[in-house]
Amino acid sequence: MELEQKPTVIEQFAYSDTWSDGTASYLTMITPRLILMRELLTDTGSIYVHLDWHVGHYVKLVLDEVFGRSSFVNEIIWQASVGDTSDKNKKFIKSHDTLFFYRKRVGGIYWEDVFQPYTDNADQIYKYTDGRGRYQLGPCDNPGGGGYRYNLGYGEKTPSRGYSMPIETAQQWITDGTLVVAANKVPLRKWYMNPNGVRCKDVWLDVGKERGLLYATQKPEKLLQRIITASCANGGLVADFNGGSGTTAAVAEKLGRRWITTDLGKPACMIMRKRLIDLEAKPFLYQAIGDYQVEAAKAMLGRDFRIGDLSTIVLSLYGALPLPPDVNPQRNLGQIASIAISGAGSRKGSKTLVLADSPNKLTGAATLKKAIAQRDNLMGGWDRVVVLGWNFEPSIGETITALNDSRLEVLVIPPDLMDRLKKKGGIDKLRGQVRFSSLQYLTIHPIERKAVANAQGGAAQEALTVKLKNYVLLSPEAINLDDANRVKLQAIANQEPLALIEYWAVDPDYDGKVFRSVWQDYRGNTANDADALRVVTQAVVTTPSKDGPRKVCVRVVDVFGFEAEVVVTVAVA
Repeated sequence: MELEQKPTVIEQFAYSDTWSDGTASYLTMITPRLILMRELLTDTGSIYVHLDWHVGHYVKLVLDEVFGRSSFVNEIIWQASVGDTSDKNKKFIKSHDTLFFYRKRVGGIYWEDVFQPYTDNADQIYKYTDGRGRYQLGPCDNPGGGGYRYNLGYGEKTPSRGYSMPIETAQQWITDGTLVVAANKVPLRKWYMNPNGVRCKDVWLDVGKERGLLYATQKPEKLLQRIITASCANGGLVADFNGGSGTTAAVAEKLGRRWITTDLGKPACMIMRKRLIDLEAKPFLYQAIGDYQVEAAKAMLGRDFRIGDLSTIVLSLYGALPLPPDVNPQRNLGQIASIAISGAGSRKGSKTLVLADSPNKLTGAATLKKAIAQRDNLMGGWDRVVVLGWNFEPSIGETITALNDSRLEVLVIPPDLMDRLKKKGGIDKLRGQVRFSSLQYLTIHPIERKAVANAQGGAAQEALTVKLKNYVLLSPEAINLDDANRVKLQAIANQEPLALIEYWAVDPDYDGKVFRSVWQDYRGNTANDADALRVVTQAVVTTPSKDGPRKVCVRVVDVFGFEAEVVVTVAVA
């Protein structure tokens, strides 16, 4: 059973167009971000902006305002792809993209020349040879006009537009043999063939478009290598705030530059992390920050909206009525009352408290304990409580199991709720169509811990054997897929749930705060087995011995970017 690969479901989810409301909404989004990027740049810094033909020319005007027209350096034409060549397509074939290159300031910049390969007819152009190599002869006149006018004393003609260099420079060129002077001839300069290639022009026909690119504006490594080499010193810092598949970070890592990369989507971040691990990058920090739902709510409800406004919308779509303001100051509590009528006609009521958690926090143990306390004490108590969350602590599954409370239910708010709300045009049109799904969770077999004999006489070691048992994905109804792929996803989840894992890692000494991976596997990696389509389900982690129990954390990321973890205390073997 496979999901359709055109593109893969992961790529659909990871690289879908978040700003689908047209040019105006995109410019509203990008302008403050470009202003912030300018402030983050050092005075010697540069910025390259690549957008497709739909909005590139509009963003160029924004860049002129943000960076100043005098800071514009180049419009780079990149021959990226061949477009629709159908006879029915009555237009010139599109075959290039555009990059806009700006600097923070006009002076005091960093620059290193980069080179392009010579064309096939280079030998015909550089047709002369001396002890220094191949060269061509070029003029010394000044195309700008009004150049230096003098005679070098060899009976040569003075160029009609003057020389392009002072006489001292000409005399130096004569001394070192790079100026060719003949009687009654205009002097010519020897221009030697650079072994590195020709100094790079602003039309790039030699970087191509790599196979397997995930989305329209993804760049090949060769293109990023050229940009980073030219504009960032060794050891400098490169930032890509729309990281996509992580090409910028990967190239920066290879070139010895420091890097920061971000993306709005969890799947994109997962793909970047996997790529950097595959590259064997130096240790890096991965953090989940920012609130897409808050940004989407601001775009829809206005910049002055409050979290309580969003909570009220969520409660309404779940079917809960808000509690009175005196007991609900944050406007995140609602209620559902139900009445069951028996065959004998007797009536029995049930009251459910509903808590809509904030999108700018991770729903975890503290929130659930608070919800249970409110269920038991608020307004005389309730029969059950439902917690609706946007983002969850990776250990949420363990927390729910430890609480062991049958009157507590935790559900996921659909991550695309604000997008769907905007497209539908209001709450009333979406009511009854939103599915609040159960959480995903991970289970593992008991971890085996054994001492390892060390024949080299080094420090004592031990081996931890970790086996995955089951992975339960949150309901496919909550994922942005078409109906056909959703059915296939459900079938895979039922038949082979561990196949949904994209990446998993083990920290054998988890401190409860920072996860430090010492072992990992991911789809596409064949170092641990020969199957590129699935992760291995068992790991043997060798680590220095430790007295007493170990706290081991196993963390997984599924194909949609959702995370789950298990933390286990393993006793001494």
